[in-house]
Amino acid sequence: MLPRPLPPRPQGIGERGAGAPDDANGRRGSRTCEACGVQSQRDYVLRTVEERGIRFVQLWFTDVLGTPKGFNITSAELENALDEGMTFDGSAIDGFSRVQEADVLARPDPKTFQLLPWHDDDSAVARVFCDVANLDGSPFSGDPRHTLRRTLERARAAGYTFFVAPEIEYFYFADADPGHGPQTLDSGSYFDLSVADLTSDLRRRSVLMLEEMGIPVEHTQHEDARSQHEIDLRYTDAMTMADTVMTARMVVKEMARREGVFASFMPKPLGGVQGSGMHTHISLWEGERNAFVDEGDEYGLSEVARQFIAGLLRHAREITAVTNQWVNSYKRLIGGYEAPVHVSWARNNRSALVRVPVVKHGKPDSTRLEYRAPDSACNPYLAFSVILAAGLRGITEGYPLPTEADANLFTLTNRELALKGIESLPPSLHDAVNEMERSELLAQTLGDHVFEWFIRNKRAEWEDYQSQVTQFELDRYLPLL
Repeated sequence: MLPRPLPPRPQGIGERGAGAPDDANGRRGSRTCEACGVQSQRDYVLRTVEERGIRFVQLWFTDVLGTPKGFNITSAELENALDEGMTFDGSAIDGFSRVQEADVLARPDPKTFQLLPWHDDDSAVARVFCDVANLDGSPFSGDPRHTLRRTLERARAAGYTFFVAPEIEYFYFADADPGHGPQTLDSGSYFDLSVADLTSDLRRRSVLMLEEMGIPVEHTQHEDARSQHEIDLRYTDAMTMADTVMTARMVVKEMARREGVFASFMPKPLGGVQGSGMHTHISLWEGERNAFVDEGDEYGLSEVARQFIAGLLRHAREITAVTNQWVNSYKRLIGGYEAPVHVSWARNNRSALVRVPVVKHGKPDSTRLEYRAPDSACNPYLAFSVILAAGLRGITEGYPLPTEADANLFTLTNRELALKGIESLPPSLHDAVNEMERSELLAQTLGDHVFEWFIRNKRAEWEDYQSQVTQFELDRYLPLL
């Protein structure tokens, strides 16, 4: 039985901001009513909990790496949580507090309140995303949501609102046991249709579950590799989308778990096939106007769009440790598997790092950029923060746009790339962290707490990786040496 509909939300709760595109085709979203304040949002949540008989509310947040965290409270504690926040031990969360300054507050954001429809109606459970704060109420510097909000506020001060639409790729496997390697569940390929296959059914159910939670999906498909699938989320503001990415990953995993299988967002779980990226479509809006549009330009791009692209390219190597944060991420970022390797831009050239998709005739407001480096295992709050920061730096500093890459970059030699002035993304996590550590832009964007902890954590990950002897080495060298 499907859950009963939620009570009507006050206008502005769970809706997109004014002027936000609803999707990549330029359909418009609902306008937010500025007069609807926190009180009406709070009252809506409390009324819904009472009317639906919700017994537990999950308070969700993430650590610095984007791992979902949370704890349950009873409905009796919800009013106090909304008004004052709930104290928890931050020293138990990676990248949060030190032991001597352990306690922090989880402050629920009532705009994110939603019923979790996979729970039975008789034991209704809801969730709400939280901002993490210090005990005095000030924002906690280790909270990724706060990092993104701070970057969005800088964009807002410049007159811009930042919108994103990611394409989330992932795999289904029989289980998560690394001992025998990942066992795929289908043999499909790009855009394959299947009417009786478990993975296609799981993907369909995941999409329906997201729609039931009020999360619109643009489209969904089988991806190129066997057992690989993609869900494309519809355009919305970056904060809502970061929350949505976290929710979507949870939903996909939960639907798989219910069938006794496993969904993985690991960037490159299988050798010899493409990995799982999270190509991210982005745009800036000034009120009701897409700031990337100039219909008089040969490419349809405004000077703002050109400078944003230039900022992404100038700082691409610096931000890669955040958009691709795992050792395994760099097994995806290699030539020959559709992932970007070269720091370049182009119209409709999928070998470029930044792509400018062709817009439909008569739909100039759907003008957008596609940043192709991120993978599906990134922390979306931090990834959206550094992408936006790089683009804004291009605008504020007036970076010139490099020449478009009009060739298939995968076919060019290193010498030909050098003659064109095209650099490559860092080839390993070690190199990416070195680039990040030298970046004034990332230190400013992430703040000292997140910046320094992230670098320490990633260096430790690399050292652990370096100390391993892999099966590849044993297979190749043990019989010969």
